[in-house]
Amino acid sequence: MARRAAGEPVAHLTGRREFWSLELEVTPATLIPRPDTELLVETALARLPDTPGLRVADLGTGSGAVALALASERPGWRLLATDRSAAALAVARRNAERLGLANVAFRAGDWCAALDGEPFAAILSNPPYIPAADPHLGRGDLVHEPRAALTPGPGGLEAIERIARESRAHLRPGGWLLIEHGYDQGESAVAVLEAAGYAAVEDLEDAAGNPRVVCGRQP
Repeated sequence: MARRAAGEPVAHLTGRREFWSLELEVTPATLIPRPDTELLVETALARLPDTPGLRVADLGTGSGAVALALASERPGWRLLATDRSAAALAVARRNAERLGLANVAFRAGDWCAALDGEPFAAILSNPPYIPAADPHLGRGDLVHEPRAALTPGPGGLEAIERIARESRAHLRPGGWLLIEHGYDQGESAVAVLEAAGYAAVEDLEDAAGNPRVVCGRQP
């Protein structure tokens, strides 16, 4: 009770947080999974066929939430979960092992630098997108989460811009890029993907009616 009164997140006190009905281990090395991010999973399931061997990458996987949710729904897919944080990858691996999800591989690396040469049907990411000066970073649970998983720099779009630019070389024709963004970044995120050359760019709203996930297709 004293630790919670001091502001420590409940997920850190229990070491657990549910995402997509999966109980995940979380630590201070990972972002705490949030319901808004389930829209990434829903969008991927809606846009991709249930084809055995389909390759999907989750960049900046953290606790593994997105990759493991997709792996649980599509046992025939081949998921690759990446993160530049060794501590976060260790948490994601433990979650996969405990949940018995063997169709997920893990690789260390910064965004697309961790991907191999074989093209993917989809690349997903919940990257940092909060501007560095945003006062929310000094409030609530965010104080206790890894800053690198929350903010990419002064503008907030730096990681989204990099992922959009680099993913073009790793998506097969017709493949999808799906990226979570801030509630007030919908128009900007659409502009980023369009400028990077994606087709059929669309921005989707979360359950609260806020712009949340931008998606675009490799021509």
